[in-house]
Amino acid sequence: MNHPPPPHHELPDWETQRAALRQLHRDVLDAPIPPALLAAAGQADRRFARQARWTRWGGLAAAVLIAFGAGWLANGQWTSASGASQLARVPATREFVHAASVAHAVYAPEKRHPVEVAAAEEQHLVQWLSRRLDKPLKMPDLSAEGYALVGGRLLPGDTGARAQFMFEDRGGQRVTLYLGTLATPADATQAGESAFRFSTDGPVPSFYWVDHGFGYALAGKLPRDALLRLATLVYRQQ
Repeated sequence: MNHPPPPHHELPDWETQRAALRQLHRDVLDAPIPPALLAAAGQADRRFARQARWTRWGGLAAAVLIAFGAGWLANGQWTSASGASQLARVPATREFVHAASVAHAVYAPEKRHPVEVAAAEEQHLVQWLSRRLDKPLKMPDLSAEGYALVGGRLLPGDTGARAQFMFEDRGGQRVTLYLGTLATPADATQAGESAFRFSTDGPVPSFYWVDHGFGYALAGKLPRDALLRLATLVYRQQ
Protein backbone atom coordinates (compact mmCIF):
# COMPACT_ATOMS: atom_id res chain seq x y z
CA MET A 1 0.00 0.00 0.00
CA ASN A 2 1.51 3.37 -1.04
CA HIS A 3 1.59 6.22 1.50
CA PRO A 4 1.16 9.83 0.37
CA PRO A 5 4.35 11.91 0.45
CA PRO A 6 4.90 13.96 3.65
CA PRO A 7 3.89 17.61 3.65
CA HIS A 8 6.60 19.94 2.37
CA HIS A 9 7.15 21.56 5.78
CA GLU A 10 8.16 18.19 7.37
CA LEU A 11 11.12 17.47 5.02
CA PRO A 12 13.62 19.75 6.85
CA ASP A 13 12.77 18.00 10.13
CA TRP A 14 13.51 14.56 8.65
CA GLU A 15 16.82 15.64 7.20
CA THR A 16 17.81 17.08 10.60
CA GLN A 17 17.01 13.76 12.29
CA ARG A 18 19.07 11.74 9.74
CA ALA A 19 22.04 14.04 10.20
CA ALA A 20 21.81 13.71 13.97
CA LEU A 21 21.69 9.88 13.81
CA ARG A 22 24.62 9.79 11.40
CA GLN A 23 26.68 11.97 13.73
CA LEU A 24 25.71 9.88 16.75
CA HIS A 25 27.12 6.66 15.19
CA ARG A 26 30.01 8.27 13.29
CA ASP A 27 32.61 6.24 15.19
CA VAL A 28 30.95 2.99 14.14
CA LEU A 29 30.55 4.03 10.49
CA ASP A 30 34.17 5.19 10.21
CA ALA A 31 35.67 2.22 12.09
CA PRO A 32 37.50 -0.44 9.97
CA ILE A 33 35.70 -3.74 9.31
CA PRO A 34 36.76 -6.34 11.93
CA PRO A 35 39.14 -9.04 10.54
CA ALA A 36 36.85 -11.85 11.74
CA LEU A 37 33.97 -10.41 9.77
CA LEU A 38 36.16 -10.03 6.65
CA ALA A 39 37.31 -13.65 7.00
CA ALA A 40 33.72 -14.87 7.39
CA ALA A 41 32.65 -12.87 4.36
CA GLY A 42 35.56 -14.32 2.32
CA GLN A 43 34.65 -17.87 3.29
CA ALA A 44 31.04 -17.29 2.37
CA ASP A 45 32.08 -15.82 -0.98
CA ARG A 46 34.37 -18.76 -1.74
CA ARG A 47 31.71 -21.25 -0.70
CA PHE A 48 29.17 -19.55 -2.94
CA ALA A 49 31.58 -19.61 -5.88
CA ARG A 50 32.38 -23.30 -5.27
CA GLN A 51 28.70 -24.19 -5.12
CA ALA A 52 28.04 -22.26 -8.31
CA ARG A 53 30.94 -24.04 -10.02
CA TRP A 54 29.73 -27.49 -8.95
CA THR A 55 26.22 -26.56 -10.06
CA ARG A 56 27.54 -25.69 -13.51
CA TRP A 57 29.65 -28.85 -13.75
CA GLY A 58 26.82 -30.95 -12.35
CA GLY A 59 24.46 -29.60 -14.96
CA LEU A 60 26.97 -30.27 -17.70
CA ALA A 61 27.63 -33.80 -16.45
CA ALA A 62 23.92 -34.49 -16.25
CA ALA A 63 23.47 -33.22 -19.80
CA VAL A 64 26.32 -35.45 -21.01
CA LEU A 65 24.88 -38.47 -19.22
CA ILE A 66 21.43 -37.81 -20.64
CA ALA A 67 22.84 -37.40 -24.13
CA PHE A 68 24.98 -40.54 -23.76
CA GLY A 69 22.07 -42.52 -22.39
CA ALA A 70 19.80 -41.39 -25.18
CA GLY A 71 22.43 -42.25 -27.79
CA TRP A 72 23.09 -45.63 -26.20
CA LEU A 73 19.39 -46.41 -26.07
CA ALA A 74 18.86 -45.29 -29.64
CA ASN A 75 21.82 -47.40 -30.75
CA GLY A 76 20.53 -50.42 -28.84
CA GLN A 77 17.13 -50.04 -30.39
CA TRP A 78 18.65 -49.68 -33.86
CA THR A 79 20.83 -52.78 -33.35
CA SER A 80 17.95 -54.93 -32.17
CA ALA A 81 15.75 -53.79 -35.04
CA SER A 82 18.42 -53.75 -37.74
CA GLY A 83 18.56 -57.53 -38.14
CA ALA A 84 14.97 -57.58 -39.32
CA SER A 85 15.07 -54.31 -41.24
CA GLN A 86 18.29 -55.22 -43.08
CA LEU A 87 16.48 -57.97 -44.97
CA ALA A 88 13.61 -55.67 -45.86
CA ARG A 89 15.95 -52.96 -47.20
CA VAL A 90 18.03 -55.30 -49.43
CA PRO A 91 15.96 -57.78 -51.50
CA ALA A 92 19.09 -59.64 -52.64
CA THR A 93 20.04 -60.32 -49.02
CA ARG A 94 16.51 -61.38 -48.12
CA GLU A 95 16.42 -63.85 -51.00
CA PHE A 96 19.86 -65.17 -50.10
CA VAL A 97 19.10 -65.79 -46.42
CA HIS A 98 15.74 -67.39 -47.18
CA ALA A 99 17.32 -69.66 -49.83
CA ALA A 100 19.99 -70.75 -47.32
CA SER A 101 17.30 -71.75 -44.83
CA VAL A 102 15.24 -73.63 -47.43
CA ALA A 103 18.30 -75.46 -48.79
CA HIS A 104 19.14 -76.63 -45.28
CA ALA A 105 15.57 -77.85 -44.72
CA VAL A 106 15.63 -79.77 -48.02
CA TYR A 107 19.02 -81.50 -47.82
CA ALA A 108 19.90 -81.82 -44.11
CA PRO A 109 17.34 -84.61 -43.45
CA GLU A 110 18.65 -86.73 -46.36
CA LYS A 111 20.16 -90.03 -45.27
CA ARG A 112 21.65 -91.46 -48.48
CA HIS A 113 22.21 -88.38 -50.64
CA PRO A 114 22.69 -85.33 -48.42
CA VAL A 115 25.55 -84.03 -50.61
CA GLU A 116 26.83 -84.28 -54.20
CA VAL A 117 30.51 -84.61 -53.30
CA ALA A 118 31.48 -86.35 -50.05
CA ALA A 119 34.07 -85.23 -47.51
CA ALA A 120 36.50 -87.85 -48.84
CA GLU A 121 36.92 -85.61 -51.91
CA GLU A 122 37.22 -82.34 -50.02
CA GLN A 123 39.98 -80.88 -52.20
CA HIS A 124 38.04 -81.61 -55.39
CA LEU A 125 34.85 -80.22 -53.80
CA VAL A 126 36.48 -76.91 -52.86
CA GLN A 127 38.17 -76.51 -56.26
CA TRP A 128 34.99 -77.35 -58.16
CA LEU A 129 32.75 -74.96 -56.21
CA SER A 130 35.39 -72.21 -56.24
CA ARG A 131 35.47 -72.41 -60.02
CA ARG A 132 31.69 -72.41 -60.36
CA LEU A 133 31.24 -69.46 -57.95
CA ASP A 134 34.23 -67.64 -59.45
CA LYS A 135 35.70 -67.08 -55.99
CA PRO A 136 38.36 -68.96 -54.00
CA LEU A 137 36.51 -70.75 -51.21
CA LYS A 138 37.89 -72.02 -47.93
CA MET A 139 36.51 -75.07 -46.18
CA PRO A 140 36.02 -74.13 -42.51
CA ASP A 141 37.16 -76.50 -39.80
CA LEU A 142 34.43 -76.90 -37.19
CA SER A 143 36.03 -79.78 -35.31
CA ALA A 144 36.57 -77.51 -32.27
CA GLU A 145 32.78 -77.51 -31.86
CA GLY A 146 32.46 -81.24 -32.59
CA TYR A 147 31.36 -80.99 -36.24
CA ALA A 148 32.89 -82.86 -39.18
CA LEU A 149 32.45 -82.22 -42.90
CA VAL A 150 29.82 -84.35 -44.64
CA GLY A 151 30.39 -82.83 -48.08
CA GLY A 152 28.86 -80.21 -50.34
CA ARG A 153 26.83 -79.45 -53.41
CA LEU A 154 26.21 -76.87 -56.12
CA LEU A 155 22.90 -74.98 -56.03
CA PRO A 156 21.24 -72.35 -58.23
CA GLY A 157 20.62 -68.79 -57.06
CA ASP A 158 19.01 -65.61 -58.33
CA THR A 159 22.38 -64.13 -59.29
CA GLY A 160 24.25 -67.30 -60.25
CA ALA A 161 25.67 -70.41 -58.67
CA ARG A 162 25.52 -71.02 -54.93
CA ALA A 163 27.35 -73.56 -52.79
CA GLN A 164 26.36 -75.50 -49.72
CA PHE A 165 28.76 -77.20 -47.29
CA MET A 166 27.25 -79.60 -44.76
CA PHE A 167 28.66 -80.53 -41.33
CA GLU A 168 27.49 -83.05 -38.75
CA ASP A 169 28.25 -83.74 -35.08
CA ARG A 170 28.42 -87.15 -33.39
CA GLY A 171 24.76 -86.94 -32.46
CA GLY A 172 23.72 -86.52 -36.09
CA GLN A 173 22.90 -82.81 -35.79
CA ARG A 174 23.66 -81.03 -39.05
CA VAL A 175 24.44 -77.44 -39.99
CA THR A 176 24.97 -76.04 -43.47
CA LEU A 177 27.06 -73.16 -44.76
CA TYR A 178 25.48 -71.47 -47.77
CA LEU A 179 27.65 -69.22 -49.96
CA GLY A 180 27.20 -67.11 -53.06
CA THR A 181 27.34 -63.74 -54.78
CA LEU A 182 24.40 -61.48 -53.97
CA ALA A 183 24.79 -59.10 -56.92
CA THR A 184 26.71 -58.62 -60.12
CA PRO A 185 29.92 -56.53 -59.93
CA ALA A 186 28.11 -53.53 -61.50
CA ASP A 187 25.63 -53.24 -58.64
CA ALA A 188 27.46 -55.03 -55.83
CA THR A 189 27.11 -52.01 -53.56
CA GLN A 190 23.34 -52.46 -53.61
CA ALA A 191 23.72 -55.81 -51.90
CA GLY A 192 25.02 -54.04 -48.82
CA GLU A 193 27.55 -55.11 -46.25
CA SER A 194 26.66 -56.47 -42.83
CA ALA A 195 28.18 -57.83 -39.69
CA PHE A 196 26.67 -60.90 -38.03
CA ARG A 197 22.91 -60.87 -38.13
CA PHE A 198 20.44 -63.45 -36.91
CA SER A 199 17.51 -64.41 -39.13
CA THR A 200 14.44 -66.56 -38.73
CA ASP A 201 13.32 -65.92 -42.31
CA GLY A 202 12.75 -69.51 -43.37
CA PRO A 203 12.18 -72.98 -41.97
CA VAL A 204 15.37 -72.91 -39.83
CA PRO A 205 17.26 -70.03 -38.22
CA SER A 206 20.60 -68.78 -39.50
CA PHE A 207 23.40 -66.33 -38.89
CA TYR A 208 24.51 -64.48 -42.00
CA TRP A 209 26.95 -61.80 -43.08
CA VAL A 210 27.89 -60.08 -46.35
CA ASP A 211 31.40 -59.17 -47.46
CA HIS A 212 31.87 -57.16 -50.68
CA GLY A 213 28.72 -58.54 -52.24
CA PHE A 214 29.46 -62.15 -51.27
CA GLY A 215 27.14 -63.75 -48.77
CA TYR A 216 27.57 -66.38 -46.08
CA ALA A 217 24.75 -68.00 -44.10
CA LEU A 218 25.13 -70.72 -41.49
CA ALA A 219 21.81 -72.47 -40.88
CA GLY A 220 20.75 -75.17 -38.46
CA LYS A 221 18.18 -76.24 -35.89
CA LEU A 222 20.30 -75.15 -32.96
CA PRO A 223 19.90 -72.76 -30.04
CA ARG A 224 20.92 -69.25 -31.03
CA ASP A 225 24.10 -69.17 -28.89
CA ALA A 226 25.30 -72.52 -30.29
CA LEU A 227 24.67 -71.39 -33.85
CA LEU A 228 26.48 -68.13 -33.14
CA ARG A 229 29.57 -69.98 -31.90
CA LEU A 230 29.72 -71.97 -35.12
CA ALA A 231 29.12 -68.90 -37.29
CA THR A 232 31.90 -67.05 -35.46
CA LEU A 233 34.25 -69.96 -36.09
CA VAL A 234 33.40 -69.92 -39.81
CA TYR A 235 33.78 -66.15 -40.03
CA ARG A 236 37.25 -66.21 -38.51
CA GLN A 237 38.43 -68.73 -41.09
CA GLN A 238 37.19 -66.93 -44.20
